[in-house]
Amino acid sequence: GLPGTDGFEVARRVRARVAAPQPRLVALTGYSQPRDRARAAEVGFDDFLVKPADLADLSRVLGAADARPAAAAQERRGSSTRWSTSRSVR
Repeated sequence: GLPGTDGFEVARRVRARVAAPQPRLVALTGYSQPRDRARAAEVGFDDFLVKPADLADLSRVLGAADARPAAAAQERRGSSTRWSTSRSVR
């Protein structure tokens, strides 16, 4: 956790305060329960990785951040965000 807050609150604040283009937010956590994934999606995380993160998954997530056009940042907040049951979520 973070002193006095948590990653969920940080993501919520970033999404509320940062104008377009929105930054890509990646949750890297030791928690992998369905409720954790659901909460991460609700507050605006784009990806969800569980520690220890697989290097290929981490590379994919970071590569996607470089390759994605700025216009897609707003789309990520919509229904297009995919949350699967795998360790890494796109």
